[in-house]
Amino acid sequence: MRRKLLSSGGTLLFAVPAILALLLLAALATLEQIAAQVAPHPLSPGFAFSEQSGEELYANVCQACHMPDGRGATGAGTYPSLAGDKALEAAGYPVFVVMNGQHGMPPVGIMMSDDQVAAVVNYVRTHFGNDYRDTVTAENVKAVRH
Repeated sequence: MRRKLLSSGGTLLFAVPAILALLLLAALATLEQIAAQVAPHPLSPGFAFSEQSGEELYANVCQACHMPDGRGATGAGTYPSLAGDKALEAAGYPVFVVMNGQHGMPPVGIMMSDDQVAAVVNYVRTHFGNDYRDTVTAENVKAVRH
């Protein structure tokens, strides 16, 4: 059989790598489509977050710990619920926590602009059963930033 493959000009030997390459390309395209569906918000590159809206920032920065519904989680650690959280009533409190961290939460605000911190704090204070409508501004955040 080997002689037959080689004697036929090696056509089959060249076809196998081409078929494998096509299969690999199809698999990569499928994985790219799946990734786009699973992670609709692209991740930020580098040391600064690129997301601008509060919703995008929450989705890519906060929800890994506080969960998509804002209800927090318990497991390897305890991640507090933000849903219906009375502590969010005083707008300065979540700004301080985002900027400086608290307990196990890192100071993620150092990787955000003042506008981004205001956006994510305003988002959390108006979602997940929270209805605090006084708006945090970039100037409020700047006053807390060290």
